[in-house]
Amino acid sequence: MDVQLKGSDEDEFGIEVILESIIILLPHAGPTLLFEKVCVGEKKGRRFYACSACRDRKECAFFQWENEKVSEARLMAREEENRSKMPPFTHQEYCSRFRRFLALPLGRRFCQDCQLLLLPGEWETHATHKMSQADDLTEARLSRPSLLLKPLENKKSNAQYLFADRSCHFLLDTIAQQGYRKVLCVGTPRLHELIKLRNQEGKGEPMKTLLLDIDFRYAQFNGTEEFCHYNMFNHHFFGGEAATKVLLSFLIEKDGEKVIMVTDPPFGGLTKPLAWSFSQISETWSKLQTLEASDAEVPMVWIFPYFFEPRILECFPSFTMLDYQLDYDNHPLYKHGKTGRKQSPVRLFTNLNPQDVVLPKEEGYRFCKVCARYVWSENRHCSKCNVCPSKDGRQWKHCSECQKCVKPSWRHCQSCGRCALPGHPCGNSPGLEGCFICGSLKHKRRNCRNKENVGANALRSEALQ
Repeated sequence: MDVQLKGSDEDEFGIEVILESIIILLPHAGPTLLFEKVCVGEKKGRRFYACSACRDRKECAFFQWENEKVSEARLMAREEENRSKMPPFTHQEYCSRFRRFLALPLGRRFCQDCQLLLLPGEWETHATHKMSQADDLTEARLSRPSLLLKPLENKKSNAQYLFADRSCHFLLDTIAQQGYRKVLCVGTPRLHELIKLRNQEGKGEPMKTLLLDIDFRYAQFNGTEEFCHYNMFNHHFFGGEAATKVLLSFLIEKDGEKVIMVTDPPFGGLTKPLAWSFSQISETWSKLQTLEASDAEVPMVWIFPYFFEPRILECFPSFTMLDYQLDYDNHPLYKHGKTGRKQSPVRLFTNLNPQDVVLPKEEGYRFCKVCARYVWSENRHCSKCNVCPSKDGRQWKHCSECQKCVKPSWRHCQSCGRCALPGHPCGNSPGLEGCFICGSLKHKRRNCRNKENVGANALRSEALQ
């Protein structure tokens, strides 16, 4: 996949992900990904291994050229660093600790610095750390660990922007109305919690939920059948074969328990590795179904910003982007209120039938009979395009010369022969950097006749306002 490098290199280099080769293991992320750096005008790039989950070198500094010989000293230093990043306990040990923690009569403590539920024998070791005391560690509080744990906020790896209650309840209500009774929560801990809470309260039909997440802290609060430590960027289960069996068991549909997968990846993550991992889950689900459904995709909801639509549809052509705008409690922009933006850019991408996903009228959505789906109130149907065209929540306008609808802030440029923002530099085509080998804007490097080794395909798209 081609992605832009940050900083001064972005005009000179592109990077492709080579999904066929994943061999070096990191304890905090599992197998690395193989990347290829491509320079303008060169047919062949140089390949290197880097962390699959952390694109920020400050989070994970691992870097190794494909054929590099690594010294013994460097291997030993790497091994020492790897040990420091391992979870302090196994999942089984976390479960045992949690049972002992719940049995404590009064003295419950949670170390906010270490993000760890403490047993009495550990209090002295953490005496100088910031603590949550018993009053903050009630049964109700412990059933909502996403409110207790400090969110991880590196947007390129394990960003935890947690669903606002409004969005979370809408998701669960929609899933329940569709008749699904098993929800595979991939990176959606708050949805996982809400399902468990509704089950405890006896609201609606009981539902089963399995959380797959790279944040091992959730192992403290969930049993081995409820949580698997998982990296969605390389489809790696840290618990090995035992964790894989948990997923296999969960994906089996029996007694009318239909499965749906809901995923909310970090927005800074690479789309292609994510799609590959989700395809692996879908194929696993498909193999467990009857012969009639053996070629079907697992029902899925992928939550991502609208400007990633071309990349997601390239990987999953059966998907549709819905107009529903999701909000997050702890994101500075993607929420309602004075500190957020007017409209969230986060959408639902799904292979569910769009007309079956009923968007709430009280929040400003309506049903378009022509498009046969629910849309945002400002998304007006265009009779010339025969579609409700808006992607960003604003009312778009039709350009007769471009023969399509465009954003309201765009104007048609006669020099460029297209619509763009006023004052744009003429001659630059948005979202198309062209071929790194020959410089043509008509194709990508992967389709260049001068290229010897074809890499992974890609499509660049960004939200030009």
